[in-house]
Amino acid sequence: MAKKSRKELIINEAAIIFKQKGYSATSMRELAEKVGIEAASLYNHIRSKDEILEEICFSVAHEYLSFITEIEERECSYTDKLKGLIELHIKLIIEKPNEVSVANNDWKNLSDPKKKLYKEVRKGYENRIANILTKGMQTGEFKQLHVSVALFTLLSSLRWIELWYRPGRDVTADELKHDLTTFLVHGLKN
Repeated sequence: MAKKSRKELIINEAAIIFKQKGYSATSMRELAEKVGIEAASLYNHIRSKDEILEEICFSVAHEYLSFITEIEERECSYTDKLKGLIELHIKLIIEKPNEVSVANNDWKNLSDPKKKLYKEVRKGYENRIANILTKGMQTGEFKQLHVSVALFTLLSSLRWIELWYRPGRDVTADELKHDLTTFLVHGLKN
């Protein structure tokens, strides 16, 4: 495994603290202590707390966009596309719980124009998922439902994972993927 740069270490530690305390309640001094450097030295690696938040949010957004592009390009049923999307969401939440939490909860602290751009990226992502759901309904694979209800129920069901899932719980990551995918997909299947 490659050694992390100081900037990557700062961003990783910031994600942990932001998740625990929230972006607004975290100081650069506290972050510097956690990383083990002087507060002034942080600025040799990062311009501001805003930059850290941008890095975290847009990194997570990029991963989700890569996932959905991969899913859209697959030659398979809409059911399989949906299963793949759910599994990739769960995988990212499990592998990067702090970053996903920050992107989900602290993006509102982005400064303009980054906040506006992030909202556009999120809306575009949601529209792409809605397109998969719509096409699945049109082909008869999925029940005819209000697409927004299906979309936001799906996304909300995936989002709650970050709030309760911890390794070592009575459900493994594989069981979580299987059970949640089965539950969400079969709730939509016609």
